[in-house]
Amino acid sequence: MTELEAAVHTLQSGGLVVYPTDTLYALGASISHREAVERVYAVKRRPLRCPLPVAVAEVELMDQVGVMTAPARRLAGAFLPGPLTLVLARRDAVPAVVSPRTVAVRVPDHPVARCLLSRTGPLTATSANLHRGPLPATVEGAREQLGAGVDLYVDGGLLPGTPSTIVDATGEVQVLREGAIPAEEVYAHAR
Repeated sequence: MTELEAAVHTLQSGGLVVYPTDTLYALGASISHREAVERVYAVKRRPLRCPLPVAVAEVELMDQVGVMTAPARRLAGAFLPGPLTLVLARRDAVPAVVSPRTVAVRVPDHPVARCLLSRTGPLTATSANLHRGPLPATVEGAREQLGAGVDLYVDGGLLPGTPSTIVDATGEVQVLREGAIPAEEVYAHAR
């Protein structure tokens, strides 16, 4: 069994996997496994009031988890796959334990992440660190913080280390966190 096959099996069985993205290492759980999602909160020591971002394999799948507004479609067309996270109104396919009202969705531009997502469906995509801990650009950095609480670590080497830019696209576009994509580029493409 390859590392990728092991990761798919682990996720489909309700386990937790740290996987590489185009920005940082992410802590993944299948959003359809409530217990796994609850473990993500516990392992990260993340308060339940802090929603978890979700990753999907393709831009076309974003509408299955969140409501794609016209500005969201323009931004997705300009920047995705890539280091952009769009906050959308949550669809029922996303359990409230993941995110109660809105959902932060991204499509990572990383071959391992996209392959994993294409075989598992939507996964949590929160950074693989303790809540408010150092952002993990290496699998070792993630392992140091999360340890044995994670079932499998997939090593993708050194990652860029800059988080994604988070944009609220539920109404008028608002940059919530400037990351790898500058805010001015986001606003220019949102119109």
